[in-house]
Amino acid sequence: MITLSSAVELADWEVDITQIRAQGAGGQNVNKVASAVHLRFDIPHSSLPPFYKERLLALSDQRISKDGVLIIKAQSFRTLELNRDDALNRLKELIQEAVKPRKARRATRPTRGSQRRRVDNKTQRGQIKAMRGKVDT
Repeated sequence: MITLSSAVELADWEVDITQIRAQGAGGQNVNKVASAVHLRFDIPHSSLPPFYKERLLALSDQRISKDGVLIIKAQSFRTLELNRDDALNRLKELIQEAVKPRKARRATRPTRGSQRRRVDNKTQRGQIKAMRGKVDT
C-alpha cells in the first residue's frame, strides 16, 4: 500500500514490478543477477481520483506511454530491494508533484528604465557596427 495523501492510497496490485538485468559494468555478476527494476503503473486503469489521472496524463514526460502507462526504471543500487524502494519512491514523488497546485502566472510589463536601457544598448551597438565600415581617405 502506497500512501500518497491522507485520502489517496495506491494498492499493491496496481503497481507491476519486474526485475531485469541492470545496464553497465557489473563485474562477475553482470550476467547472473537481475537487480534492476521496471515499475509499470497504468494510470487510466488505476484507482486514483480523476483529478490525479488528468494531471498525470497531462505531463509531458517521456516515461508515460501513449496508452497512459508510466514506466520507471531503477538501477542505481546493487540490490533488488533498494531498487524496488527507489522506484516506488520515484512514483510517489511524481504523482505528488503532478497534483501540486500551480502558481498562477501574472502578466507583467517591463519597466520604463529597462526599456530605455535596452534601446540605449541597441543604439550603442549600432554605432559600434557603423564604425566597422571602410575608412575614407
